[in-house]
Amino acid sequence: MTETTRTADPAPTAAIAPAARPARSVLFSVLVGLCALAVLLQGLWAGIFLEHDGQRDAASSWIDVHARGADVAILLAIAATVVAVVRLRHRRDLMIGSAALTVLLIGESYLGGVIRDQGKDVLTAVHVPLAMALMALVGWLPLRARRA
Repeated sequence: MTETTRTADPAPTAAIAPAARPARSVLFSVLVGLCALAVLLQGLWAGIFLEHDGQRDAASSWIDVHARGADVAILLAIAATVVAVVRLRHRRDLMIGSAALTVLLIGESYLGGVIRDQGKDVLTAVHVPLAMALMALVGWLPLRARRA
């Protein structure tokens, strides 16, 4: 009579893995990454039209590109905020950060419109530093999203 030895089956790790993984959303990361790219390009486009030393006619097309870039950044920020609220509800940092990004981008866009349409160039002293703060926020969000 032969005795069969039974080896212990290893515990399935698939059931444990989802609980151990930090809550992340690829969609959120993609949206925030694209928004970061749009914000970065905003600085490039602003630099192109600012080199014309206030000659709005010569820089008009780049100002339009800058304005459309702001629209794209706002749409991406809104989408990221919706994803944060729906899928990452337990991550208050991401919900608040993406909502703040959206609100600040809308405010920044409003200031840019006033500068362009009403000629209030003095607001550039607020518009440019706010743009730097937006770059910091849009850089912080993806890093924060990677944390558990």
